[in-house]
Amino acid sequence: MALDMQYFEEMEAKIPTGKVRTRFAPSPTGYMHVGNLRTALYTWLIARNAGGTFILRIEDTDQGRLVEGATDVIYRTLAECGLDHDEGPDVGGPVAPYIQSERRDTYGKYAELLVEKGHAYYCFCEKTESEEDSGNFERAADPCRDLSLEEARARVAAGEPYVIRQRIPREGTTTFHDAIFGDITVENETLDDQVLLKRDGLPTYNFANVIDDHLMGITHVVRGSEYLSSAPKYDLLYQAFGWTVPTYVHCSPVMRDAKNKMSKRHGDPSYEDLKAQGFLTEAILNYVALLGWSPRGELAEQEVFSLPELAKAFDLGGMSKSPAIFDIEKLTHFNAMYLRAMTPEAFAQVAEPYIRSVVTNEKIDAAAIAALLQARCERLTDIPEKVDFFQELPDYSVELFTNKKSKCNPDVAKEMLQVAIPMLSAMPQWTQEFIHESLVGLAEGYGVKNATLMWPIRIAMAGKTVTPGGAVEIACILGHKETIRRLKLGLEKLG
Repeated sequence: MALDMQYFEEMEAKIPTGKVRTRFAPSPTGYMHVGNLRTALYTWLIARNAGGTFILRIEDTDQGRLVEGATDVIYRTLAECGLDHDEGPDVGGPVAPYIQSERRDTYGKYAELLVEKGHAYYCFCEKTESEEDSGNFERAADPCRDLSLEEARARVAAGEPYVIRQRIPREGTTTFHDAIFGDITVENETLDDQVLLKRDGLPTYNFANVIDDHLMGITHVVRGSEYLSSAPKYDLLYQAFGWTVPTYVHCSPVMRDAKNKMSKRHGDPSYEDLKAQGFLTEAILNYVALLGWSPRGELAEQEVFSLPELAKAFDLGGMSKSPAIFDIEKLTHFNAMYLRAMTPEAFAQVAEPYIRSVVTNEKIDAAAIAALLQARCERLTDIPEKVDFFQELPDYSVELFTNKKSKCNPDVAKEMLQVAIPMLSAMPQWTQEFIHESLVGLAEGYGVKNATLMWPIRIAMAGKTVTPGGAVEIACILGHKETIRRLKLGLEKLG
């Protein structure tokens, strides 16, 4: 079984060199969790900081876990987040294809090359995948490891099912370097002869990663710290092929609390869940960037970063070994800052769908409502319950008219509404400024505080004690006719 060495030479010749190249390589399982998004972000930032190339690669070798439409979720999330890729399945590139299942023939050839070099072997043993995953088998007891290459190839030629396993040295140690954790040394006897090529001819995740990363010229590999235990085996593969080892960046996990990692099974939110919960993409990205990385130097105290600012500031020296705890309250704080920093026009645009979900009356100006909300909103999903009264006056209790600070109670409220209704009914123009001047003048004429008059008017118009905007703004948005109608209903309620 002679190997075509020219094939390997041609593959080497295609590899781009001379600049930083990073890759985000998700599995299309239908869910972009926060840890995944952080990996994509850090990978993109490393490339952009160095003026390098960011690659999207789809890892679909685990056919059992694939979810229909999941690749679209990946594309959509990256696009929404502004994490543009320079090479990938949809845009092509010099080392296509960028979908692992389309590279199937490549892995088989490299597995055979590894066998030829003596760093892998054909294994004909019956071991279940669950045994492989748990590591519950004796590597040293594998009889296939000691088969001669001639005998193993004869059994392959005879059609016997097989896998190809990595031949891990039985003695000595393997040391690898990580940009965050430094040098890590492991005893080779603790490593198992992992499967590289499965019986169906598809590679395992670990093998496909190494082959693709090399052939795509990847210089920095960003992944979760749970892969630290696999890194020695990756290193041994690179050494076996005689390839340069990329810079490993193993990120500490994102935790739900001090003991538990975030996971979909426990109902922790994905990127799409956070969007649905009213968080802005920019705020999510900014917060996720700080889950395991801190700016250094003159930027050390800065919290708010745009994506271009992050790309400029990002360096591996700011990465932390400690797990990061995902705090929804902290994200809410970021979101509020982002909402308040938007232009009024931009805020009105993102707020309008939430306003219109409850205020369907087109005569009511959504932009005017948005102007009241911007300084008082932490999440976009807060909006509907804050503004639903504009559409329809809720049923409310006369007890709401009582407010010590405003020196108001139902009797005072009744008196105030009795004088306010005729004055407001007769107003020649209905502008915020005119309504304000008229009500302030009325309060002054009656010798009461502004709040004593404004409180019952606001309660009668909104049926709520907490509203975005005060009596003047609400009246202006509701319009003359609806304001008078609601004030009269309030007066009726007060008897």
